[in-house]
Amino acid sequence: MLTAALVCGIGLLPWLSRNDPALTVLKARSADRDPTPEALRAVRDQLGLSDGPLPLLGRWLGGLLQGDAGRSWVSGSQVLPSVTQALGISLMLMAGALAVAVCTAVTVCARTLWLGSRRRLGTRRPGGTGSAVLAALPEFLVASVLASVISVQLGWLPALGWYGPEWMVLPSIALGLPAGAVLGRMLDDLLPGAFAEPWALAAAARGLPPRSMARKAVRRCVPGLLPNLGLFVVGLTGGAVAVEQIFDIPGLGQLTLRAALAQDLPVLQTGTLTLVLLAAVAGALARHAARLLTGPSLRDGALHSLHRPAPPARHVLPLLYGAMLAAVIGLGLPRDPLALDPAARLQAPSFTHVSGTDALGRDILARIAHGALSTLGIALAVSAAALVTGVLLGLLPRLSGPVVDTVNAVPPVLAGLLVTGVAGSGPWTPALAVAVGAWTPLAAHTSALLQQERATLHLTATRALGATDWYLLTRELLPAVLPPVVRHALLRLPGIALNLAALGFLGLGAQPPSPDWGLLLAENQPYVERAPWAVIAPAAVLALLGALAVTAAGGAHLPRLRRFRCEKGTRSPDEAAPDEPLAPPGTGSPSETSQKGPGYVVTSPGGRGTGAV
Repeated sequence: MLTAALVCGIGLLPWLSRNDPALTVLKARSADRDPTPEALRAVRDQLGLSDGPLPLLGRWLGGLLQGDAGRSWVSGSQVLPSVTQALGISLMLMAGALAVAVCTAVTVCARTLWLGSRRRLGTRRPGGTGSAVLAALPEFLVASVLASVISVQLGWLPALGWYGPEWMVLPSIALGLPAGAVLGRMLDDLLPGAFAEPWALAAAARGLPPRSMARKAVRRCVPGLLPNLGLFVVGLTGGAVAVEQIFDIPGLGQLTLRAALAQDLPVLQTGTLTLVLLAAVAGALARHAARLLTGPSLRDGALHSLHRPAPPARHVLPLLYGAMLAAVIGLGLPRDPLALDPAARLQAPSFTHVSGTDALGRDILARIAHGALSTLGIALAVSAAALVTGVLLGLLPRLSGPVVDTVNAVPPVLAGLLVTGVAGSGPWTPALAVAVGAWTPLAAHTSALLQQERATLHLTATRALGATDWYLLTRELLPAVLPPVVRHALLRLPGIALNLAALGFLGLGAQPPSPDWGLLLAENQPYVERAPWAVIAPAAVLALLGALAVTAAGGAHLPRLRRFRCEKGTRSPDEAAPDEPLAPPGTGSPSETSQKGPGYVVTSPGGRGTGAV
């Protein structure tokens, strides 16, 4: 139903946007041709636009059932062969980007894997500032730097076109680095809990090699990440519009974007339907792989919780990054972000212009500071709404699963066009467009963690002792699921800020000379070789925002609502390091002692009874 509604909405897009579809198609065919009434009438008669959107949609669906997706309104060529060719190119690019993302994720988690496999992790939680900075870098900026440095200056690899394996190296790196940083950070968040499970204690006692322990720990955590990995696959296939444009790759994302801008409905509808089907297949495969990896543990409730109470947060780094961000904004606010100085075009950083100037002579620091007020405010509001929506829908996986697959298949630009068609253009249009899909990775993450947490031993024991569903939700499930999801949401905050401004640059929200951060990057990108500071400055602020978000969330957790009852001189199970002995029998709470091993006497929630686990 949702897929049908999406396809119908796309079919109504030219009429929703309140533009004459014949005029848009005529401009796309020949920009120099005058839109005379005769020319517009000829386009309407040729395409059947006079019949209205519903007959057009019916004819397209009827032909699709017979294997014919129609002809392009702009080029006149068959749609299905062009979409199939573009899909093949995007799948090849996705495979390369996925390989880069996996290598990046392993690199991000290397320190945790090394410490955990040698039983040196303790209760410390690794930092992750570097991965946050990498995840905050926009893909098109990474692509521009790679193309200008590695291809143009060094001449090592080709940059433009798609003619063989050599041409997919640079775009794969540009797409895979940010995605791998996000995946690596999510995996790094689960690894400490995996190394603290009983199997790790037994493996270390038997002398299992560290490499084997690290491999088993990764396998234990992968099921919780597979749904998001499926979302990344679809995002890398259809959402790589900017990278495909920079490297001139005729992929599905670029094809869909051009069709959306030209209102070429047969191409746009077929491309979107292909993305939706790809999302459904990727989501089904991810869920099936997660069930295979966890085996009968989900059915028997034999898993152990990966949730470990976070150690006290280190307040130095968040304060340092926050002070640096505040200093940048404070230094730039007194300056005029719109003042033009043609004599100071593309000036290097100096005492007068700390971050240099752009191609129009405007002070970059002033534009960064003034753009922070609007960009950060809207990004925080969208992130908060996405977090609440993702968690609530993630608690209902049967309802949210198909919705996540469908919504994630819609590229942000197409979502922006649909929102603009319904609500009109305005300052909040980019926020609505980004919010449409910003909740999907958080809902998938919540559902995956919730599925594993519901199959844990301690939850089974607590339920058997008479705990109600509300007690289990508020005191067991949410304290275990919310902290990693909150950290995941904060890790995506810089990307949301960039997407908001990027949609504004495409004419769907704020317009130049607005000092939005994404506009700064897009406007100064053509001058990256001549004036690299014009791009480095806003990119550095985005990276600083990412580092601040992740370090501030490093100790995010929900405290348990009950307290451990330990004998004098003992420590609670969660306070003990993985290689230390646990508290003696007769101490602890039902949820904690039941997963630590046999011989512990537990008290039911509310003191309704006791039992031995």
